[in-house]
Amino acid sequence: MALLVILLLTGLWAVTATVRSVLTDGRGHHPSVRSHESWNAGDLPSVPYSSARLW
Repeated sequence: MALLVILLLTGLWAVTATVRSVLTDGRGHHPSVRSHESWNAGDLPSVPYSSARLW
């Protein structure tokens, strides 16, 4: 019976620690990514490889 109480208290402690950690971390929200450079495709082809004629 004592083992059951210890397991229950340990589980309760783990759940409360997890909830506290999530709440203090900002609930999973991350700051938005801000890009100041223009988008560039680099060396990618202008047509897909499947429709490009290679011969």
